Amino acid sequence: MSRAISTKSPRLKLREEIQRPTFRRERRAINNGLWPVAGCDEAGRGPLAGPVVAAAVVLDPKRIPRGLNDSKKLNHEEREALYLKICATAEVAVAIGSPARIDRDNIRQASLWALARAVRGLPCRPKLVFVDGVDKIDAGCDCQAVISGDALVLSIAAASIVAKVTRDRLMMRVGAAHPGYGFERHMGYSVPEHFAALQRLGPCIHHRRTFSPVRIAEGIIAPQDCGAIDLPL
Repeated sequence: MSRAISTKSPRLKLREEIQRPTFRRERRAINNGLWPVAGCDEAGRGPLAGPVVAAAVVLDPKRIPRGLNDSKKLNHEEREALYLKICATAEVAVAIGSPARIDRDNIRQASLWALARAVRGLPCRPKLVFVDGVDKIDAGCDCQAVISGDALVLSIAAASIVAKVTRDRLMMRVGAAHPGYGFERHMGYSVPEHFAALQRLGPCIHHRRTFSPVRIAEGIIAPQDCGAIDLPL
């Protein structure tokens, strides 16, 4: 008896689900008796000007704002709206590493310092801290580094929003105080408008003078020597 030939069309693959951060790690810690649990992240490691801003957030499990996500995946309006909701429902602390600290210690160390200071600034002392990246911080409690944590851990995503909104607001004020650089538009990042302003106006007090493009603008190094110098991450 011959086998019947299947005439069914192959099933189309469903669209892959968009990855969003979850509260699973925090929930697991709570179930193990660890509470409060904080997430922390920073904004502003790469810019040529302005501070690095770190935030720490302890979300209330019963009042988690809907729509939390990695700040890089949200537009300005979404970040601003979620920032207000986070501040209204969660424990939040912010710390700032100034350009002077960045130049003195380097951007990595200034970022880790700000992250640790933000955690220690929380109204409640956490029992566990999740931090975005590969480096643990001196948080005064257990700390777990999570690579791409802002896309995986909900409390880190909340911290990324707070850090980003806080830094953008600071850079808007810097832009108003130092017209011509366009800080209010590019937030100090390496864009053509910023490079042109550096050549035209030179660095201001908010520029990171150890960063290669700023050193070139000051005439400390020549452009052809820039390849031998570490650029900011």
